Amino acid sequence: MTQPRIMLGVSLKMYFSYQQTLAWSQEVAEIARRHPAIVNGEVGLFVLPSFPAIAATGEIFSGTPVTIGAQDLCWADNGAWTGEVSGPMLAELGSRWVEIGHAERRRHFAETDTQIAAKLAAALRNGLTPVLCLGEEQHLSSEQAIAICRQQLEAALSEAREQQLNGDIVIAWEPQWAIGAPAPAPDDFIAEVCAGLRQLRVAGDFRFRVIYGGSAGPGLLARLGHHVDGLFLGRFAHQPQALRQIIDEAAALLTATEA
Repeated sequence: MTQPRIMLGVSLKMYFSYQQTLAWSQEVAEIARRHPAIVNGEVGLFVLPSFPAIAATGEIFSGTPVTIGAQDLCWADNGAWTGEVSGPMLAELGSRWVEIGHAERRRHFAETDTQIAAKLAAALRNGLTPVLCLGEEQHLSSEQAIAICRQQLEAALSEAREQQLNGDIVIAWEPQWAIGAPAPAPDDFIAEVCAGLRQLRVAGDFRFRVIYGGSAGPGLLARLGHHVDGLFLGRFAHQPQALRQIIDEAAALLTATEA
């Protein structure tokens, strides 16, 4: 299957109820069935609902190019891990993606680099594509932000290297100071950091794409152009028509490139 030229991901976090998740998914599925850029695979779209809604959301998106995933996973594949969800179960439910290392997980649940590395290895081990969240805490220079992200990336890959795993990884760069902010980071800053992240070379057989998150919403992709491989969207995509607008921007960007 041809890789999408622009990748869009949406995390629903814990904003929606179960029924709200299904209603949102049904509206987005209708958009996906009709939008040429989604249908032809030029623009990829993945959705990360809460754990209890993964199976039902997958059914709603079946027959569309939209793929689903999870917002977290356990580093172990089975065993006495009360309250956790394993990679094998996520794969069995039809998940293709799993978000790992989000700043909120680090801050509120005290996730460490060691745990994040173990989770990334678990994802690759079970055929899931990690959406690895990287990002600096404070607004620094682009060079400093890239250096911090490189350190986080190297730490996150350590367990996968030990297990001799490889595969695709989506880097979701989300500067922590921009998460939940009224507006995303400045456009030129995003372009500089994403360009630097695209050029990172690490040991091992890993293939990276770099998407931007952190208060990303309508209008941003049109301004950034091809400085990013896509966007990782949160609350600004929780209105289906706003998400459609972002898909339209991605399609227009690709059309402009071909002209």
